[in-house]
Amino acid sequence: MKPLSVAVCSVVSVLLLACAPVANALSRDITAVFRPDPSKPQENKFVNTTPVSGYCTTFPGQCGKTMFSIRLPLTFSSTGPIEANHVDARQGAMFKVPSDWRPTQVTHESTGETEVVEVRVSAIGSRYKLPRRAVDLVGGGVSDSEAHNKLWSSRWLYPPSPCQFGGNAPLGSNWYGFFWKTPVERICAKKAHYLIPSMTYEYLDFAYELRTPNPLKMSSGQYTGALNYSVGPGQDFDMGDIMLPSDSALTFNFKLNVEHALKVEVPPGGNRVELVPQEGWQSWLNSGRKPTRLFRDQRFHISASSRFKMALECQQNSGNTCAVSETGTGHAVPVDVSVSLPVGLTDGTGQPVNRRPLLRDGSGTHLFQPSLYVDRGLGTLHFEIGSNSVEQMLDSGAKAYTGSVTVIWNSEV
Repeated sequence: MKPLSVAVCSVVSVLLLACAPVANALSRDITAVFRPDPSKPQENKFVNTTPVSGYCTTFPGQCGKTMFSIRLPLTFSSTGPIEANHVDARQGAMFKVPSDWRPTQVTHESTGETEVVEVRVSAIGSRYKLPRRAVDLVGGGVSDSEAHNKLWSSRWLYPPSPCQFGGNAPLGSNWYGFFWKTPVERICAKKAHYLIPSMTYEYLDFAYELRTPNPLKMSSGQYTGALNYSVGPGQDFDMGDIMLPSDSALTFNFKLNVEHALKVEVPPGGNRVELVPQEGWQSWLNSGRKPTRLFRDQRFHISASSRFKMALECQQNSGNTCAVSETGTGHAVPVDVSVSLPVGLTDGTGQPVNRRPLLRDGSGTHLFQPSLYVDRGLGTLHFEIGSNSVEQMLDSGAKAYTGSVTVIWNSEV
């Protein structure tokens, strides 16, 4: 019997993404990407790709690999003097930032699918500037460092509770840099011990944390969304009643890129499949016992981080499946095609895929999904001609049946 020719093709999603600037009074893009890593198949998370600026570029050793800072040209200036020993924290140096998790929706630019991203501000920093030397404000006779320390209720290096020490704090005669961690969304305030005629925060540094959705359940492409913060007294970024901002709003523009992998590898020669009896043709010729079925299991390797579906296309149709035929007589018989997928790939209900029929209408194979990134997992295509059809083929006296079957893996779900 001549071989059955089977063509196997795979659809690999390749995505090129462009980031367009978003016009806003004061905004920053927060970008992240998911690209499966064969060396770390269990780490199915987005990687933050937002450029780092501000504190963590100046003191990278203080931030390590887990803290990311952004510097904004957002200034705060006092509307009047900060009185010595003021009672109301809002009349001095106080900070309250959005340290609680804030959710926002991101939407796929093509499909309209939505997911939720969460963000929190985990640290805040700047550099305060005084109208003259700190030594002149506290009466002189001490170093710059000591003068700054005397100016406040405690050393500026160490933030008031519940804020926490964040790292290096460079200083000059009339300025002092700082970076404080903000574990909770509550007021941190310093009391002035001397009259401060005026004060400015020259910029705003902040660190942030992200909670991103499960990329394995997302489609390839870009998801975008925005989170708006208010700035000023009583707002999201609140520096008190006396320190007023240069902008009243801040927008984070989120851009999450999902670059899935879907790759199918068939061994050399695997696109040409010969269906044979269980014990080969020689057993029938020697014993005269007709084979009950003709079959072939064709293995393949699949790498997948995304949802996908499978479809069947036929050179010759037989109901909801394909057929092979004898060239001379045109006699045709159906070929049953099914698929088994490796561990880590399930159907839409979470069930394993074992000899799942592949049908022309796609029923039963419209959604497969990974529970983890599968890298070159071993799967099998099963081809079989049943006993009734085999008997017809042998009785017909035909010598060869051929036909082409195309199996498609499609990431466009």
